[in-house]
Amino acid sequence: MIIYGKQVCLHALKEHESDIKTVYIAKKGILPQKLFDHFREKIKFLEEKWAQSMSRGGNHQGILIEMESFAQTSLSSLKEENFIIVLDTLTDTGNIGAIVRSAYALGADGIVATGVKTLNLASIIRTSSGALMEMPFVIIPNTLDVLNELKQVGFKIYGASMDGTRVERCKFSERKVLVLGSEGRGISKRATAKIDEMVSIGMKHEFDSLNVSSAAAILIHRMENAI
Repeated sequence: MIIYGKQVCLHALKEHESDIKTVYIAKKGILPQKLFDHFREKIKFLEEKWAQSMSRGGNHQGILIEMESFAQTSLSSLKEENFIIVLDTLTDTGNIGAIVRSAYALGADGIVATGVKTLNLASIIRTSSGALMEMPFVIIPNTLDVLNELKQVGFKIYGASMDGTRVERCKFSERKVLVLGSEGRGISKRATAKIDEMVSIGMKHEFDSLNVSSAAAILIHRMENAI
């Protein structure tokens, strides 16, 4: 797996040393001297054209890292937690990365991506500023299976919807799941049937909706800190 960009690479070097295979540098002085000395044996210098090729034209900022593949968690381990985020057919890695970053920062315990078979996890690591490396995360294609299993062990399922109850008026279960729908279609009809309560964010001005990652941050914060 190749990641790139200064901040996410520095995070990986500092926090995930055992997963680092090779550090590719295309810009002198990009690494602090202490990190450069520590990883000296794994460092290779690249010409800009090869760095651009490895990052597929992305903004690598002069550093790329080859590291071990991301290790997904399991649904069984998430069943031991209290606050799970379920992404229902979300595919945009920018939005998913932003949700991961907010979920990790605001106190959610794990994320399940459903309705998809694969995701570009390296891209999500980058767009989450490295938060995916710290957040339990698993891809399980069948959304209904996930929601059924979580309900069976006592989770209450909440769905994000413009037509739901205002989040500040809700009383949330200790064990809770927040379902976030896709960027274009929202929560799928099949998943909606498994949701116990829809929740919404009150808007001061008429507008279609918030971006899913912005809505996620607000809802996660409210649900985590509800009295």
